[in-house]
Amino acid sequence: MRLVFAGTPEVAVPSLEALLAGGRHDVVAVVSRPDARTGRGRGLSRSPVAAAADAAGIEVLTPPNARDPEFAERLRDIAPDAVPVVAYGHLVPRTVLDIPTHGWINLHFSLLPAWRGAAPVNAAIDAGDEVTGATTFLLDEGMDTGPVLGTMTETIRPRDTAGDLLGRLSVSGAGLLVATLDALDTGELRAVPQPAEGISHAGKITVDDARVRWTDPALAVDRHIRSVTPAPGAWTTFGGERVKIGSAMPSGEDSPPLAPGHIRWDKKSFLVGTATSPILVETLQPPGKKMMNALDWVRGARLDDGAEFE
Repeated sequence: MRLVFAGTPEVAVPSLEALLAGGRHDVVAVVSRPDARTGRGRGLSRSPVAAAADAAGIEVLTPPNARDPEFAERLRDIAPDAVPVVAYGHLVPRTVLDIPTHGWINLHFSLLPAWRGAAPVNAAIDAGDEVTGATTFLLDEGMDTGPVLGTMTETIRPRDTAGDLLGRLSVSGAGLLVATLDALDTGELRAVPQPAEGISHAGKITVDDARVRWTDPALAVDRHIRSVTPAPGAWTTFGGERVKIGSAMPSGEDSPPLAPGHIRWDKKSFLVGTATSPILVETLQPPGKKMMNALDWVRGARLDDGAEFE
């Protein structure tokens, strides 16, 4: 099939690469978010998908949004059979959805209708799900509401961060997307409406959402930290300043209790109290410094007895 690939972040690159490597379909153009200002110098940078397309010598379209009339006109000129899409980042209007013969085929990193929305991997870890996966479906004007074309499952490992799990899903999901397009090409696949039961939502995570609630049970604190690692990153405050939590884990139910947020340390461990057993913090990032071993921070900060995170 003749394809236009739509995507923006690094997580979408494996899907583009899989389509380019497969040889069965012809990726004639890529749609991505416009170049953005990043870094301290605030210079313009290509999105990861746009950079990958540049390297492959593929035309890149960067409309301000999917409603841009010039973009719609160019897409009609290209006349794609399908538009596979992975984390493009813009809502697509019906007039544009209808341009490709087989529609826009979205790869979403959850088992729909569970965790519709912008942060399905984060939500699955935070909720304590043991299994998640990926879904390909026909994009419509709703939020991940279109009929399903294919699914695959992925086990959530006990120490998975959102970055770990998303990394695996980006690769296995790429295989699902290619298989879906192959089956559409041969006419072997039909879309099935999503069930009305089991719907849940995973909205975009803000920095405020990533704050650690030490008054939660240890298992919930652990899941929350992993669910926002590496981005936007779990954080707390100490002495009115923000401290980022890098890696942590429950210390175990046999650990002596510690009041929520209170800190206890010795030569081998740095513990923070929760509503149940303490959390063992391994790495953290104080203001203006790099991520470091938590015990190294204790030595430099010279904490008093009774010190606590808020």
